[in-house]
Amino acid sequence: MNAVTAVFEADSFSSLPLFDPRRPALKLRPRKALHHFRELLKNKENTEEVFHIFEALPWLKLRKAGAAFLTSERGQALRAREPFLPAILDDHAALRRMPAGSLAHAYCDFMEREGLSAQGLVDEFTKFAVHHPDYQDQFKWYMNRLRDVHDMLHVLTGYGRDALGEASVLAFTFSQQPALANVFIAYMAGLNIRKQVPSGAPILKAIREGQRLGKACPRLCEQSITALLPMPLEEVRRKLNITPTVHYAAAHKVWAEMGVDPYDLLGQKAA
Repeated sequence: MNAVTAVFEADSFSSLPLFDPRRPALKLRPRKALHHFRELLKNKENTEEVFHIFEALPWLKLRKAGAAFLTSERGQALRAREPFLPAILDDHAALRRMPAGSLAHAYCDFMEREGLSAQGLVDEFTKFAVHHPDYQDQFKWYMNRLRDVHDMLHVLTGYGRDALGEASVLAFTFSQQPALANVFIAYMAGLNIRKQVPSGAPILKAIREGQRLGKACPRLCEQSITALLPMPLEEVRRKLNITPTVHYAAAHKVWAEMGVDPYDLLGQKAA
């Protein structure tokens, strides 16, 4: 998939059905989720396992939420303005022309530091979706938005890509997109961290805090990202009611005092 093929023209998009009739009904499959979580623990960078877990523990009211937004005037306007987010988010040259201190600059800093791209997440999803039909409907755009704002959440919340940071982002996301997969991965990861690295770090409190922060924030996938990008980062956070984390920072402080790298909790890099 690339930006050219992924962008829907306005006329072709409006001619698509709201839902492709081939889309299967969503259902919970906890045993499948547990299997893929165990595989994810072996390699937390294996994003494909995450997609499997979300398929097994979906947001059961996702279609209802997507239909409500897609059929709204605001949703249709946003779809026309932002047909494919990765094409916008990966144009770092354009983003760097926005004001210093803006969300755009913070996003570029984060993605470049971590060696990430928005298209990279699309590519990971494509590997997972290769055995699924390519559903042709308007709902596909909404589904893509849910996926494509993930890294933006890291920037807005200040959660890093360490294990606790990822778990906290998923807890935040659960309050926005209540797929059980979000809290399943978040709390299972938290329990695994607590087991692997015994300490007084407030791991589960940090994850619950992520849930609270996500509940206070309007659903990010339904916001105009192009309107937010030029704004000062702190102004965006105020607009979205995103307040500083407390327990996540406290956990990092505990680990620092122990000499533990939160990005390498098991000491594998040193080994």
